[in-house]
Amino acid sequence: MRLAVCPGSFDPITKGHLDIIKRASYLFDEVIVLVSVNANKTCVFSEQERVELIKDSITDLKNVKVDTFSGLLADYIKKVNACAIVKGLRAVSDFEYEFQQALANKALNGDAETVFLTTSAENMFLSSNLVRQLAGFGGDISHLVPDAVLDKINHKLMNH
Repeated sequence: MRLAVCPGSFDPITKGHLDIIKRASYLFDEVIVLVSVNANKTCVFSEQERVELIKDSITDLKNVKVDTFSGLLADYIKKVNACAIVKGLRAVSDFEYEFQQALANKALNGDAETVFLTTSAENMFLSSNLVRQLAGFGGDISHLVPDAVLDKINHKLMNH
């Protein structure tokens, strides 16, 4: 079985994330969307809220599940016996950072292969940060986040 892990903070999940997750689900037998817990990063949504938003967004993807982990991604990959880390790329600047991360993961775990999927053209500008900013000012984010979680995201960000 080919198991892949799609790690990220997902604060909150966007249609860009969902696009990468869906495409990974076609390429691999099973995909784990991993909510990475980073004590040095302040998130608007709690770990559990992020897990629930993702679960609500992937109900039609039967081979995708959600997990959380606080530690090195290379260790998690080894723990679940995954064959790949799937990362989405929007621009060259994403590649530079993600390439460094891929090399570090490979050094820590020789079996940690990284697969890069380029974003769809309509999501090239999209980020969780943009969603948080727009919603915080009352902007329309309906075209940026999965329909299943729009109201929850709006409620949280408009009251943040």
